[in-house]
Amino acid sequence: MPMKGQGQMLTQQSCLDILMDPIAQELLHSDIPARLAYTWYDGTPRVVPIWFHWTGEEIVVSGPPDAPKVDAITARPAVALTIDGTEWPYKVLLIRGDARVERVPGIAEEYAASAERYFGVEQGRQWVGMVGSLIDESARIAIRPIHVTILDFTSRFPSKIASRLG
Repeated sequence: MPMKGQGQMLTQQSCLDILMDPIAQELLHSDIPARLAYTWYDGTPRVVPIWFHWTGEEIVVSGPPDAPKVDAITARPAVALTIDGTEWPYKVLLIRGDARVERVPGIAEEYAASAERYFGVEQGRQWVGMVGSLIDESARIAIRPIHVTILDFTSRFPSKIASRLG
């Protein structure tokens, strides 16, 4: 929602077009791990750092099919994800969405792509080869964004700060 004052600052926008914003694109293509939040069986929140791959429509994470988060996310697919920049002024991409879990043979292609982004091509391929020798299938968790927010602490602030500025 647009906030008035200080040159029409934007603090929050539900429109998924915000994923095309240069800050969102920078974070979606960075080598910063995402933080994935999901709900555990007892209703408590859990957060895990995780590699991710942006397909242009979905954020895909992956892991062994018997990882505890896989069944929990299958049971409760509403998740949140954040990618946080590490230098001031901090840039933060906040996403809420619904996750779809599927089992795929071997290593999910998005996991392989993320390994290359995080490690570099050669080391990423070696890592995927090693992991692929340990598992026959993987869980591909595709998150379709339904709400997106960017904070950049120069023109986009958390709503309570923005309301005091304008």
